[in-house]
Amino acid sequence: MNAEQTTYGPGDANTRSYSERSPEEIEQEIEGTRQRLSDTLEALQHNLSPRERLMQAKDSALEMGDRLVRSTRAALTPDITTMIRMDHTHVLALFRRYRPGTSMARKRALVANACLALEIHATLEEEIFYPALAAFGHDEVLDKSKPEHDQMRRHIDVLRTSDPTDVGYDDTFRELMRSVLHHVADEESVLLPRAEELMGDRLGELGMQMTMRRMELLKPHLGEVAVTTAKSFPVATVALASGTLALAWLLLRPSRTRPS
Repeated sequence: MNAEQTTYGPGDANTRSYSERSPEEIEQEIEGTRQRLSDTLEALQHNLSPRERLMQAKDSALEMGDRLVRSTRAALTPDITTMIRMDHTHVLALFRRYRPGTSMARKRALVANACLALEIHATLEEEIFYPALAAFGHDEVLDKSKPEHDQMRRHIDVLRTSDPTDVGYDDTFRELMRSVLHHVADEESVLLPRAEELMGDRLGELGMQMTMRRMELLKPHLGEVAVTTAKSFPVATVALASGTLALAWLLLRPSRTRPS
């Protein structure tokens, strides 16, 4: 076979010259080419239209904003074990400020602040932390944590129906202190290290859940928290707490819904 000869196999119509094709084959090829050109032109018109490009730009900006909010929340929200330790630190600071010579007004503020903080803390642990940790198996310290919360709530109920001028008020608050200190010791020496060992990859996610739920629980009491905190702590601490609440509101406020 010389260089000028060409062999075509079955179905090789596209490689044959027009002189070798039937009119039907040529017509089919022309129609296919027209259809491909039409599809290409429609795609170009769609992608290059100003309205479509604006919509694509808007969607891209919204997605970028969502990613930024998620990354900011993740960076600014502590792990759940860190948040639990912060709660412990807050309540212990209130306990240290409660002394026999403390004024009645400040005692009321300290007790009100501590009781609300403990109630919210217990709810958060029972709804989020304890179930997540229980999924990894039985733990004796975890089993007694809920009953300890119930005992703490009984002390809180007594304090809320009493006044600092009542006999036994100081003793009730000291009993609450003792039960909380025992509970904190168990959590910080057993439960929190266990959680950090077993749930390392989920601590941040659970911390975010706890932050969002905390703001829901705090919302009806923001006025009370502001007043009791102002009476319980120095001005610098109040400013820090206010800044923290403001930041939490900015991070957790409802996101704008994307228009359809």
